[in-house]
Amino acid sequence: MNSKITLGIIFGGVSSEHDISCISAKGIISNLDYSKYNVVLIGITKEGRWFLYNDDVNLLENDRWIYSKSLVPAFISPDTSVHGIVTSRGEVFSLDVVFPVLHGKNGEDGTIQGLLQMAQIPFVGCDATSSGVCMDKAFTNAVMDTFNIPQAKWCSITQYDYRNDPHSAIENAVDKLSLPIFVKPANAGSSVGISKAHTTDELAAAIDKAFKEDKKVVLEEFIDGFEVECAVMGNANPVAAEVGQIVAAAEFYDYDAKYNNPQSQLHIPALISEEKRNEVRSQAIKAYKALGCEGLARVDFFVTKDDGRVLLNEVNTIPGQTPISMYPKLFEAVGVQYSELINKLIGFALERGGKF
Repeated sequence: MNSKITLGIIFGGVSSEHDISCISAKGIISNLDYSKYNVVLIGITKEGRWFLYNDDVNLLENDRWIYSKSLVPAFISPDTSVHGIVTSRGEVFSLDVVFPVLHGKNGEDGTIQGLLQMAQIPFVGCDATSSGVCMDKAFTNAVMDTFNIPQAKWCSITQYDYRNDPHSAIENAVDKLSLPIFVKPANAGSSVGISKAHTTDELAAAIDKAFKEDKKVVLEEFIDGFEVECAVMGNANPVAAEVGQIVAAAEFYDYDAKYNNPQSQLHIPALISEEKRNEVRSQAIKAYKALGCEGLARVDFFVTKDDGRVLLNEVNTIPGQTPISMYPKLFEAVGVQYSELINKLIGFALERGGKF
């Protein structure tokens, strides 16, 4: 009798973070305990084509997997009687649990989670509702305000309203937030499309840049603070790991500083007092619960330099799992090795089950 768990891992995706997803998937696959799992890999190309993949995991980097002769068109069926994957050959692979290693749009925004919920397949991470709310920075900020979780002053603008009256939108933002202002797409990850605007001309350019990624943008006041991150995992009783700190090589921690610039530094534990780290952990769990998170999330904060206020920055429901990613490193700092962490995350998915 085969007692192994059949684990589906979905990677790639139609997102600006496609390449990071592939590297994250490689990190997870390389650290799995294969005595416990039968692994089925599902790759999604940048164009949105789904394939069953059965080849060298090293090909995931630089998107070389798409040239593999092993590829078979396949998809996850929403039919609950299938409970898994159907291929173009008519093959059916039943799945016990899925780990969606998809960052950004079409992966972290509730879309893939909704499909898995329809199929009643257990999966790692937050459900469709929580994923969607956490992905949209305007919704996240509104929930944080409701639960009295401190954050930077903010406002949001839709593309429709901005096109109708860009002058008023910029004027209102400057009046409320003061320059400099950070501009972010409401729905994007890995700091894609984010800019820091020092003048109204730069603000207009930053808004245009953000609208290339999403139809809604979020504007936030500049916070002179340390950027810290806290990894959280669990369902009803989540736990927080150590707190880490980022010292960006660039003016702020943008995509290039995260993944391409070796001068960016990660400090674990963060270079703040133990008392302040405990406050970050407490606020991280409070935000996690307020947003309905389950499974895992990385909760990011600022700690202001002048008065030590802890301000929520954002919540990532599928944090990176690359060799330099903070999430596994933060749990490793409290004694949870990567392979054990993956087992725990899969366990939380099975604990919740496939019915929502």
